[in-house]
Amino acid sequence: MRIYTRTGDTGETGLFGGGRTPKSDVRVEAYGEVDELNAVLGTAVTLVTDGWIRWRLQLVQADLFAIGAHLATPPVAEGRRAPQLPPLPEERPEELERWMDEASAALPELRSFILPGGSAGGAALHLARTVCRRAERRVVALAQDDVVDPAILVFLNRLSDFLFVAARRENALAGITERPWTP
Repeated sequence: MRIYTRTGDTGETGLFGGGRTPKSDVRVEAYGEVDELNAVLGTAVTLVTDGWIRWRLQLVQADLFAIGAHLATPPVAEGRRAPQLPPLPEERPEELERWMDEASAALPELRSFILPGGSAGGAALHLARTVCRRAERRVVALAQDDVVDPAILVFLNRLSDFLFVAARRENALAGITERPWTP
């Protein structure tokens, strides 16, 4: 299988289920941001020292592939069949909440905003959090003009929260004190 197809050389891309659209389309932006988030999480997985976090990030990476497939699929056009899509991880937001509760129980209480950074793994998780928020904004923009399963927005919102808590956990386990923001 060749990786290059040359079909995108004019600035268009194919959508899952058929049809072509400009690469600047809001749908392409949305699933492209989710893809970037997945790549940033892949980097974080290599930098995080805590196996508890690493294992969970790898579960989330698989979830993001399913979400990307849904975002890359426009509503079914008349005369076309709906493509077979992987199920959305609708149970994951509640699981992310449980993970956050578990991790937060061993962390100092937050009394102010903290500056992103710390260990290499903690900093990578803070970066992933911001990429997750950007992906969420792009999916919200798509949802303003088109149909987006609400479970995707819930997932991305909860995931960014989890990434914040995971960054705190990673830094705490590395013995790094969080730096509070002082205005």
